[in-house]
This record gives sequence, structure tokens and C-alpha cells, in this order.
Amino acid sequence: QVQLVESGGGLVQPGGALRLSCAASGSIYSIGTMAWYRQAPGKQRELVARISRGGTTDYADFVKGRFTISRDKAKNTVILQMNSLKPEDTAVYYCNGVVALSSYWGQGTQVTVSS
Repeated sequence: QVQLVESGGGLVQPGGALRLSCAASGSIYSIGTMAWYRQAPGKQRELVARISRGGTTDYADFVKGRFTISRDKAKNTVILQMNSLKPEDTAVYYCNGVVALSSYWGQGTQVTVSS
């Protein structure tokens, strides 16, 4: 079992920055790829960025050059640094961790980009 807890969401003006953090606990030694997804009202959940156990990263086109995902294995934490935020980035952001064939989710953290 893996537990994921997100933090760092909030309200920010367009062009601003936020740093999301996802703390993992439980059977963390078995976690493979970790990722951030988001879901806006009335839309499907979509992949934002992911990072493999070895540190390989992958980003959705709509965040390339603005968001950075990183992984601190010592702290069992995955960070999503979000810069140059746009109103269309407004969504609930979810942390995801994959263990073998199982997928674990955090409870989500709200990000609102508005003036």
C-alpha cells in the first residue's frame, strides 16, 4: 500500500508560480513512475508530467517550458514547479504513483489562476 498526500495549491495571479509537493508513505520502495495529473471542472483528468524511478521526465505539450517535475528519493517526495501560470491551468492537481500493476492517487490540491 502507498499513501500520497499533495500540498502547495492555492490562488495565484496569471504569470505567477506555485510549487506542488507530493509526499509518499507506505511501501515507497516499490513505487515506480510518479506523475501529476489535473482535472478541470467538466473535463477529463489529464496527464501533466511524470518522472520515472530513474529520473526520466515527460511533459504534456501544454506545460512544456513552464512546469518542472522532480523527485527527491531521500524525502520520498515529488515536486511540480509551475511557472508562468495561465488561467487555463486552473484545476485540481492529483499526484499518482505506480506500483507494479496498481495505481495510487492522492486526494488532490486545488490550483486557481485568476486576477
